[in-house]
Amino acid sequence: MRQFAKGLSERGLDVMTFNFVYMEQGRSVPDQHHKLEACVSAVMKTALKQKSLKNNRLIVGGKSMGGRIASQVMAGDERESFADEVAGLVFLGYPLHPPGQPTKLRVEHLEHIRKPMLFVQGTRDALGSPDEIKPYIKNLRPPAKIFAIELGDHSFKAPKKSGLTPDHIFEAAMNEIDRWARSL
Repeated sequence: MRQFAKGLSERGLDVMTFNFVYMEQGRSVPDQHHKLEACVSAVMKTALKQKSLKNNRLIVGGKSMGGRIASQVMAGDERESFADEVAGLVFLGYPLHPPGQPTKLRVEHLEHIRKPMLFVQGTRDALGSPDEIKPYIKNLRPPAKIFAIELGDHSFKAPKKSGLTPDHIFEAAMNEIDRWARSL
C-alpha cells in the first residue's frame, strides 16, 4: 500500500492511507465486519472534511479485505451520507472468495454500488483471477473495469522466470489507476 500511495502521490493524486484498529493494535485476526466498516466510514468522512480536498473527488478502495470493506460501506445504508462525494472505487486484489473456496463468493453487495469500479487483479490470484471476477461484474452499472496483472498473484508478484519485476508491475498498475481516476 505504501508503494501505491507514494506512486500515486508522485503522479499528482492526493492519497490517504490508514490501518484498521486491529492492525494498529498488533492483532492478526481482523475485527468483526461492522467494526471494519465503521473504521472505513470514519476515514471517508474525515477525508471529505479536509479543506484541501474540497475541489477534488474522492476515490475509495484498498488492498484485498480493505477494498472489500470499502465496497461494503459504499453498498450499505450509510453510503447516503457521502455517496455524492465519492467518484469511484479501486480494488487492489479484490478477494472474490477465500483461498480454495471458489463457491464462497463475496459479490452480492457489488450490484448496490452505483459508482465506477476498477479491479486490479493478478491473473494467478488465488482469491479471484480476472477471469473469475468478470462474470460477476459484467452487468454492473456504471460498468466496472478490470486491469489484469499478467502472472501476478494476490500481492501482484510474478514468478522470477517471467522477467516481470515488481517495479514494472507496480508502475503499470499505478499508470492504469491514474488514467482511470482522471477519466472520472
